[in-house]
Amino acid sequence: MASNHELNEEADDNPSSPTNVYKDPDDGRQRFLLELEFVQCLANPTYIHYLAQNRYLEDEAFIGYLKYLQYWQQPEYIKYIMYPHCLFFLELLQNANFRNAMAHPANKELTHRQQFYFWKNYRNNRLKHILPRPLLEPAAQPPPVSGPPQAAVSAPASAMAASPAGTPLSPMQYGVPPGSGISKNDMKNAGIDRRKRKHERSMS
Repeated sequence: MASNHELNEEADDNPSSPTNVYKDPDDGRQRFLLELEFVQCLANPTYIHYLAQNRYLEDEAFIGYLKYLQYWQQPEYIKYIMYPHCLFFLELLQNANFRNAMAHPANKELTHRQQFYFWKNYRNNRLKHILPRPLLEPAAQPPPVSGPPQAAVSAPASAMAASPAGTPLSPMQYGVPPGSGISKNDMKNAGIDRRKRKHERSMS
């Protein structure tokens, strides 16, 4: 049976022992900055294309590292992110189909264009949902007119009664004052008579 001294020696030789946990000399500051810089590089589709072209996205260890980096989505870490698109692409990189597709230049260009359109239209689309829509103002009522209404402005009651329901009135009907017996034919005949008299004067 092994003594306590031998068990302690075995624990010291075992690197997975809790007494031999690696501790960063700067309390993890350097590691924090390196991982932050790498995560934010994922906001660039061209960089993701570079990783796919060089088969990094096929390495199981690298895929595990991408899965580990998802802790940046937690509130206590996300406040340090300056390029939030990197978290969107980090989530997409968990999908094998996306990792394989980004190896093709056409897909890289498509992703870059979609990212550009998002930047171009995001503010306007967001404002449509955030800003309240202006209420329609009620139409201003005209001030009341003192005295009898002018006859030339209002349409004749006889013309309105004669028109069928839903049929707009002719503009000519508004130009004839109420009570006038002048019709269109009478106005034409008066014009012909004037031309005849003018012609007779020129002949004499």
